[in-house]
Amino acid sequence: MTDAFIDIPGVRNFRDAGGIGALRRGVLYRSGSFHTLTEEGAQKLKDLGLRTVIDLRSPFELEVWPDQRHGLDHETLSLPTLPANREDVDRPWPEGQADLYTFMPETAGPSLAALIRRLTDPAALPVLVHCAVGKDRTGLTIAVLQSLLGASDADITADFLLSNLGLGLDQGPVPYVDETGSERLSRPVSAAHIASSIGWIRTHHGTVPAYLHAHGVTEAELDALRANLSV
Repeated sequence: MTDAFIDIPGVRNFRDAGGIGALRRGVLYRSGSFHTLTEEGAQKLKDLGLRTVIDLRSPFELEVWPDQRHGLDHETLSLPTLPANREDVDRPWPEGQADLYTFMPETAGPSLAALIRRLTDPAALPVLVHCAVGKDRTGLTIAVLQSLLGASDADITADFLLSNLGLGLDQGPVPYVDETGSERLSRPVSAAHIASSIGWIRTHHGTVPAYLHAHGVTEAELDALRANLSV
């Protein structure tokens, strides 16, 4: 699956999310943000025919680290996975990475629903989904989409874990400076992380489609999504 990686100068962890389940290659990509995208990288994105970018980051991240375009004409949609304000949720904000993966499914529903509706339009393809480094928020989002296209839990997990390789986390945590200017550690993802997110969805809703139905996604929209993204 490491052949999914594509070298886009200035963009971290860029890869094709297809090739598992019925999700075909060349229609759905995933990555880190474009805030350091180079002109060479932009040309490579143009060669891919990219039409839509879904940005899962917070409004504050967008302000601090805006995506670079270098003349690219794709549409960008801001669909934050997490609430902009911590006061908007009635449970404690996650304190660590493990807590994040049971927190995200509670808040990601509106973002996922809006993304799925965009993917029902063939003119939106190819689509790229990104957050800051394409690991956690992107990881959950892509896992949900891959599940809808019939990918097994094992294949979803294997693809999810590629972020460790794509971000140089395969040897352990790496220091970085976050959007507030604070030094933090970026930590590797594990199979248990994505399992806890999917497990939360199944525990509370039974299935991934039922979870999305609870956020207003119709069966007709899921059918259109599958028709557009399937091999």
